[in-house]
Amino acid sequence: MIGGFHDSEAAPPAGEGDDLRAVAPQLRALRRRTGLTLEAAARSAGLSPAHLSRLETGQRQPSLPMLLALARIYGTTVSQLLGETVADRDAVVRAADMEPTHAGGWTYVQAGASGRAMQALRVRVPYGAQGDIVRVHPGEEWLYVLEGRLRLRLGDTAHLLAPGDSAHFDSLTPHRLAAEDHDGVELLFVHTLLQSPTATLCLGPMTGELP
Repeated sequence: MIGGFHDSEAAPPAGEGDDLRAVAPQLRALRRRTGLTLEAAARSAGLSPAHLSRLETGQRQPSLPMLLALARIYGTTVSQLLGETVADRDAVVRAADMEPTHAGGWTYVQAGASGRAMQALRVRVPYGAQGDIVRVHPGEEWLYVLEGRLRLRLGDTAHLLAPGDSAHFDSLTPHRLAAEDHDGVELLFVHTLLQSPTATLCLGPMTGELP
């Protein structure tokens, strides 16, 4: 096993030949576009050059962790690695076109186009909703308080943010968000967790009380 990935010789499951033929040329083309040699790309992804070569020739099926690692190295998305075409996206998002999504008491309104590396949301956090949920996931987060006050816990440090305050942090840092006041809090929120459903932003068990 290299870099957490099993570098075995198992044949791809039956029925996946078409998928392999679609992925393999994308992997090679994107690597070459970035100017990386097979050895350099394999080293960055925690793979052997032989394993990456087999991925690029369709002899091996890439796992999701492998695709995520390669997408980061090549500066692209998993969708592009899979050869998916993305429809043209409007730069402007109209408020009337965005339907709210509700998850765990929070209300999310999409504030940017889908299919982007960043996801932008307008979020309403009611008082007492999900204040005990710890979130830990890859990527970065940026938030800006529009209305109300936000209690933000980053690791072992607690912060109280008022309207106009913002925070930008590595989302692998355990973090918790809660409304400080009974009227709740409204945020602008941007994260780089690629194409995550809003509900999956809420990860992890309670590990203590917010001060």
